[in-house]
Amino acid sequence: QVQLVESGGGLVQAGGSLRLSCAASGRTFSRYAMAWFRQAPGKEREFVAAINWSGGATDYADSVKGRFTISRDNAKNTAYLQMNSLKPEDTAVYSCAAADSGLVLVTTYDYDYWGQGTQVTVSS
Repeated sequence: QVQLVESGGGLVQAGGSLRLSCAASGRTFSRYAMAWFRQAPGKEREFVAAINWSGGATDYADSVKGRFTISRDNAKNTAYLQMNSLKPEDTAVYSCAAADSGLVLVTTYDYDYWGQGTQVTVSS
């Protein structure tokens, strides 16, 4: 088992930046692929970004490419999501997830462990 705890959410104006963190505890963090998903009110949870176990491969949703960057620090058991040029449509609860496979995957079904989520609100 691995436990995931997100932090770093908050209220920011359009054009601003936030960095989300996902701290993992439990089994070996470096074996897991990590991802960020988000869910806005009344909408389905959607993929945002993913990174493989080593940090050598990443993938992004088209809506965030060029604005968001996913990274990880295996020594600190933490994954990050740097969000720049934020837009009101980025407003959602952001959750991190871990996959036993270690691979970059983009659907919720591929991930085995989930955090509780952190709210990001972007005002116009």
